[in-house]
Amino acid sequence: MGEGYKKVKIGMAPTRRSIFSAPDAVKYANLTRKKLDELGVNYVDITDINEEGLLYDDEDRKKIAQKFKDEKIDGLFLPHGNFGTEYECARLAKELNVPVLLWGPRDEAPLENGIRLRDTQCGLFATGKVLRRFDVPFTYMTNCRLDDPEFKRGLFDFLAVCNVVKKFRSMRILQIGPRPYDFWSTMCNEGELLEKFNIQLAPIPLPELTDAMKAAEKDEPNVVDDVVRYCHENMTCDISEDLLRNVASLKVAMRNLATKYGASAIVIQCWNALQGEIGIMPCAANSLLNEEGLPVVCETDVHGAISQVLAEAATFGDDHAMFADWTVRHPTNDNGELLQHCGPWPISVAREKPTICVPVAFTHNGAVSAEAKHGKLTIMRVDGDHGEYSMLLGHAKGIDGPFTKGTYLWTRGQQPQEARGQGRGGPLHPPLRRHPLRHRPHPVRGLQVHRRQAGPLRPDRGQGQGVPARRGCHVRRGVGTRFHTLHEHEGRVDRELQGTGMLTCARTRSTSSWQAEAATSVAT
Repeated sequence: MGEGYKKVKIGMAPTRRSIFSAPDAVKYANLTRKKLDELGVNYVDITDINEEGLLYDDEDRKKIAQKFKDEKIDGLFLPHGNFGTEYECARLAKELNVPVLLWGPRDEAPLENGIRLRDTQCGLFATGKVLRRFDVPFTYMTNCRLDDPEFKRGLFDFLAVCNVVKKFRSMRILQIGPRPYDFWSTMCNEGELLEKFNIQLAPIPLPELTDAMKAAEKDEPNVVDDVVRYCHENMTCDISEDLLRNVASLKVAMRNLATKYGASAIVIQCWNALQGEIGIMPCAANSLLNEEGLPVVCETDVHGAISQVLAEAATFGDDHAMFADWTVRHPTNDNGELLQHCGPWPISVAREKPTICVPVAFTHNGAVSAEAKHGKLTIMRVDGDHGEYSMLLGHAKGIDGPFTKGTYLWTRGQQPQEARGQGRGGPLHPPLRRHPLRHRPHPVRGLQVHRRQAGPLRPDRGQGQGVPARRGCHVRRGVGTRFHTLHEHEGRVDRELQGTGMLTCARTRSTSSWQAEAATSVAT
């Protein structure tokens, strides 16, 4: 794990209830602080609010809320040193409107006289029920000890959730050109995305892009030179030098435009008008920007850009997503599928040295071709129609398959038992789950992920059976479906976009007994 998690700031408000041991609550609050310090977690404390450094009084709760607002926390951690004061926790969480994590240390054996000092788990359940009454989504972490692996794993998963929510609430997407006419499947509702989720688009025409390319060549020739040099050092350049320089200028121009408009992601038209202006496909430039951590998605697929931002946020930017179409079935493996696109994948996911070349379906140069590294993958997609938005989640792993053009990876699906290491995959496809994204009265909360699942979605289940026939979900008759995939490194992927309090996206380890008393916030 990199250092990205340190950019996430949480407010820590340990709580107690008067009828249980206050000294024990103070003791465990201090032990929890020590553990957070050991883990390098960036947190705001409340030791200056009262002598105990605990949440249990309403006047203190108001001071805590103001302090956390001033500090601009990204999440709220409510350790229960004993039973806790559930209504103060709920009032604080409601006012702050950030992701919430409930946890308390596992109780010791009762004293010899039968007295129990803390009753932490019971208090956690009580707080969870009151949070539901307050309509506050939260994550429940298993009642465990500070040194148990569940604590560290659960805490860092929650930090990933907070990062996803933070990115989601501040999302602005630079749209370069309208969608290609032939790609009706990538249409989106700009007004609805703004009204429901506060997701902003910054549309610009293609001439503004070409003007920015000319400006980059004129004002920043050394930067363009550096990009050309990088391509020669890291890629096989089966492209003329003048067209390679166009690739470099395009890359620099898109980066500058994203900065100008304050965008956290880019979507671009790709074809065909762009080739008439600059003579290249944009795929290689997209790949270079994706490698730098600026998501760029093809064919003005706005929902795809939203998906990629959320996916990469779940890994704190340590891993990059591969934007892919679910294209054709494997010629010999009945459980195999091809993930492929013209070349926007970050070059670090390549199994071999990538080549800048002509793509499979066009005659202009500027695409990228390379097979991706094999390994475990998480597949996810945010999409919507008719005012309803959902998140599709699944798992797969890379397998051998025939050569094809573009950035590609042959995959096979994993059944739930295989994901837990209990056997081979079943028929055809990974267990893709579709979670509804519920709009709440507070736009900043926006996306909601629920525990309800549609079950395994298979290609022979068409519209009318719970599987929308659109990009981003499994559809029948081989229609290409578009996903983001992320390699799993040591495991935190399958919890992070699910309703157990985490967002399924990247970097997995085997999950513990995560539970959610309620739906958790944005991408959880």
